[in-house]
Amino acid sequence: MIHAKKSFGQHFLKDEPIAARIAEAVPLLEGCARLLEIGPGTGMLTKYLLKRQGYELAAVEADRDMVAHLGRHFPELAGRVHLGDFLETDLPALMGNGPFVVAGNFPYNISSQILVKIVDNRSLVPAMVGMFQREMAERVCAPPGNKVYGALSVLVQAFYRTEFLFGVKPGSFNPPPKVQSAVIRLTRRDEGPLGCDEARFRTLVRTAFGQRRKMLRNSMAGFFPKEILAQDPFFTKRPEQLGVADFVEMANRSEPPVPMD
Repeated sequence: MIHAKKSFGQHFLKDEPIAARIAEAVPLLEGCARLLEIGPGTGMLTKYLLKRQGYELAAVEADRDMVAHLGRHFPELAGRVHLGDFLETDLPALMGNGPFVVAGNFPYNISSQILVKIVDNRSLVPAMVGMFQREMAERVCAPPGNKVYGALSVLVQAFYRTEFLFGVKPGSFNPPPKVQSAVIRLTRRDEGPLGCDEARFRTLVRTAFGQRRKMLRNSMAGFFPKEILAQDPFFTKRPEQLGVADFVEMANRSEPPVPMD
């Protein structure tokens, strides 16, 4: 008998129609024939991903018992279910240098870290379809001005188009989580480079949303001369009012931060 383990944040999907909808949402992309499932668990979603024509499926699973379970129930995946933590997995070493799509019912306690890793490996990952806590899903897809729009929204939207696909109720899982869930899709933007230094862009985004209630003239004090912060009306805005292009522009205008004493 398989039991969910709190240490892995496991809530096993048991709803067949939901699993089928997630698999159907995985886009078919020219030149991309591989699919990586994160945290397959008991294999409810795995079963439908295997039916997705045009893809060879591999999986990363951190729970040794689940890897054994998958081996018994999905012999066609022999050699392609890898025991390990996705966050610590060397994706080029696992999947090679060619593109692959990511899918999964992700552990909610590490979902933001999964998204950051996908962004960091965006040259390999042209798309992702995944289950998240609904609050997280809404945050990732939120436009500027929305109350849940934040640093993660900007980071993901800088490199991927985001789509909120559908909500999922707690009863679709065993055991049921205490939160609502939702499925989203990311599709990589291929418009070329970001247009600014990426490290500076990320620093400005994190700094601005670290003081999200303050005007930019306060949170950006270390990156711009005082006279510009005081005179330019742009810096009277708050970070949730800025889109990706605004942060790119700000990164290009910024100066090295003032060294701390």
